[in-house]
Amino acid sequence: MKRIAVFTSGGDAPGMNACIRSVVRFALSANLEVLGVLRGFKGLIENEFVNLSTKSVGNIVHLGGTMLYTSRCDEFLTEAGQKKAILNLKKHKIDGVVVIGGNGSFNGALVLENAGFKVACIPATIDNDLYYTDYSLGYDTAVNTVTNLVNNIRDTAQSHERPCVIEVMGAFCGDIALTVGASVGAEIILVPEIKIAEKQIVDAMQKCKEMGKNSCLIITNEKTYKATELTRILNKKAGVDARALEIGHIQRGGSPSALDRTLALKFGAKAIELLKNNKSGAVGQKNGEIFAYILKNAIECDKIFDVKTLKEALVCAGSVLSIE
Repeated sequence: MKRIAVFTSGGDAPGMNACIRSVVRFALSANLEVLGVLRGFKGLIENEFVNLSTKSVGNIVHLGGTMLYTSRCDEFLTEAGQKKAILNLKKHKIDGVVVIGGNGSFNGALVLENAGFKVACIPATIDNDLYYTDYSLGYDTAVNTVTNLVNNIRDTAQSHERPCVIEVMGAFCGDIALTVGASVGAEIILVPEIKIAEKQIVDAMQKCKEMGKNSCLIITNEKTYKATELTRILNKKAGVDARALEIGHIQRGGSPSALDRTLALKFGAKAIELLKNNKSGAVGQKNGEIFAYILKNAIECDKIFDVKTLKEALVCAGSVLSIE
């Protein structure tokens, strides 16, 4: 192993820059040359390679986003696109690749592994939907960002004595909604893993109103209920004056939390350890320990949703919503 490439792919996540820094500096300390690929798999196809040094990754540990830029690349899903990317890696005499991204990026990395490259994947997605690891980079920062915003929203909701429906990201993983809902004391938390009928939500809202809880908070995952539509339903059927808020891409940005910066450091070190030993794998954290998992198995790992915490959060919030 003499020369490696590193790139970020898919949705940006706080901690990506800190992770690039870790990868580059641990690689250089192991006497590996490092090239960065701009714009992820698109850059692989379009031959956008740049040299990286200790200096080029200085003063980025605290920055959100990614200095290498990122994109979603449909062309890499084609055989022709994959051949171009692989040819460019060979042209640059790349022996190993570090891919920083989410589930789609891991699937792309598997293509490179099958083509004969050693690949170390680092989970970076605010959705936290790579289930082989407890945490992915960006998740903790996103949760803290949303929690702080909801704290501000609560002030207005209480002042006007009205419910507020807040839509958060997460795709088909309810972790952001669950953690934020638990931390702010939301009376209703809606996640894709637990099916809650519209009537149950309406009934719960009516009971809250009867109990005098006029400013209750509803946290909904983006793929479960859309905030605007659910607000319309509640106002019509539960007789409330709710307001909707879609937080959107604010969740993706901002300076990474201390936890995400520390994970970035450790994930980068583990990725280089893998490549230096001529191995592939998906880096992750389980029960506080950093480990490497077989890439294919990491992609296929099933989610076990934390129903216990959801139930506890609703009980503690005095919710009347029943979770079976």
